[in-house]
Amino acid sequence: MALLIKLLTVVGLGVMELWAAIPAGLALGLPPVLTGSAAALGAVLSVLAVVFFGEKLRTWLVQRHNRKKHGTDGPKGRIYQIWERYGAAGLGLLSPLLFGASLGAALGLTLGAPASRLLFWMIFGIVLWSAGLTFIGTVGLAGITSLWR
Repeated sequence: MALLIKLLTVVGLGVMELWAAIPAGLALGLPPVLTGSAAALGAVLSVLAVVFFGEKLRTWLVQRHNRKKHGTDGPKGRIYQIWERYGAAGLGLLSPLLFGASLGAALGLTLGAPASRLLFWMIFGIVLWSAGLTFIGTVGLAGITSLWR
């Protein structure tokens, strides 16, 4: 039962942020593979929720507030320029690390990314960063514990 509570804690933190979930899982004493997997699962669940509900919300908003009616050409800021250059791949690879997977998915949908392509790159980025952060956390934890001996 204690293992289940630890796993649910890491999954719940993964929904919010990988940076919080992986150190928490390692601090709770979960094995590194289980920690990384649970954190990734939480992040993927949050992205799935955002893509599923966000796509429907975006479609509804576009239908309700037609851009042509307001005379705007769309966003032209710095984020949009980065989006134009790197697309869904760049967003999917960077957002889990920089500002969270769910926020990255919402941003991608807002900028008009196709849901399937965005989902692929977001999951790829989540798995990549979960593995990397788990490795770094495990190596760092091993180094710290060796200093205490």
